[in-house]
Amino acid sequence: MGIDTGKKHHAKKRARTAPRSDDVYLRLLVKLYRFLARRTDASFNKVILKRLFMSRVNRPPLSLSRIAKYSAKNKDKIAVIVGTVTDDARLLEVPKLKIAALRVTETARARILAAGGEILTFDQLALRAPTGKKTLLLRGRKTAREAVKHFGAAGVPGSHAKPYVRSKGRKFERARGRRASRGYKN
Repeated sequence: MGIDTGKKHHAKKRARTAPRSDDVYLRLLVKLYRFLARRTDASFNKVILKRLFMSRVNRPPLSLSRIAKYSAKNKDKIAVIVGTVTDDARLLEVPKLKIAALRVTETARARILAAGGEILTFDQLALRAPTGKKTLLLRGRKTAREAVKHFGAAGVPGSHAKPYVRSKGRKFERARGRRASRGYKN
């Protein structure tokens, strides 16, 4: 019988150590925050670095209304989002906000600047708050995606998973399991 030498067979797949993207600007940010994470004691930089590595699904967007809500109690702080800031038409008045984000949509950018706010890039943030002092680190909801609604087994008792159905009409998935007169009701 063979002996299992070395640990190569049972190695767990760890979190990313570099971004999968070839975007040169993202790579430069990674270089900067790798340096800051190593040279400062602030865990803020380690968190930013880890989030820069993440895939798009793990960097969910955050709307202006959410940022406004969280910034209401932290007026003098810079809201930091490693991801996209999107506009929210339901928010009628945008307060004066200081935001640092990877990306800001065109309409959101226009509304923030019109309200006298400020949008920083991560290299500007590194100069202004190298240890993350006076910042508010935020992120969007990962479960807000449409795909998440379909996770799980649809049609099973107690499950609220959304089935993949062509249409939501009378003729679609309304018989067995949906009413007692057709076999059974879940």
